[in-house]
Amino acid sequence: MTDDLLEAVEIETGSDPLNAVIWLHGLGADGHDFEPVVPMLGAHRFAATRFVFPHAPVRPVTINAGARMRAWYDIKGMQLSRDQDEAGILQSAAQVRALVQRERDRGIPSQRIVLAGFSQGGAIAAHTALRMDQPLAGLLALSTYLLFPDRLEEERHSANERLPVFIGHGSMDPMVPMALGQALAERLEALSHPVTWKSYPIPHSVSQEEIIDIGHWLAERLG
Repeated sequence: MTDDLLEAVEIETGSDPLNAVIWLHGLGADGHDFEPVVPMLGAHRFAATRFVFPHAPVRPVTINAGARMRAWYDIKGMQLSRDQDEAGILQSAAQVRALVQRERDRGIPSQRIVLAGFSQGGAIAAHTALRMDQPLAGLLALSTYLLFPDRLEEERHSANERLPVFIGHGSMDPMVPMALGQALAERLEALSHPVTWKSYPIPHSVSQEEIIDIGHWLAERLG
């Protein structure tokens, strides 16, 4: 397992950022995938923010015939709750924690850092945020699901036991069924997290309406 810093795309909405959003892409994409979203978020409504879009490591992915691609962990079958690549998940979580620490070293306190992610990236963002020993500003989980659900209560950290969470999911998602996003929302609500749940009439993607909702939520967290 390594905590070497991942290469990343960075966008700053102003000089001397006061906030950071670390946003993880989905399987087979890269850090450029959500770069175009930044101008659409209405960032003028919150303080100067550094958006960090890391590139996942390249690794073989079993479900894609072993093809090598950017992935946060291996996926071995269509049942996302089974055969999870624990070594890959723990490696990626360590790399995300290292990115959080870098923002802290740059002068941004953890309370002004949001972890975000889409699909596989969202699963890593959620896994990491809920176990962080430093309080974060929020978790943004898009079209995703909970890794190791049976271990959450045992492993979650008290520093983020009331972490605000935005969960968005497409109602026509054929890749990650919306029921998994709903289960994540219900699980975190049961643990007393302030959860904002939104569904959209889209497949495995992000819509303009969703981006607007994300911008409003970020403004509340990072104003």
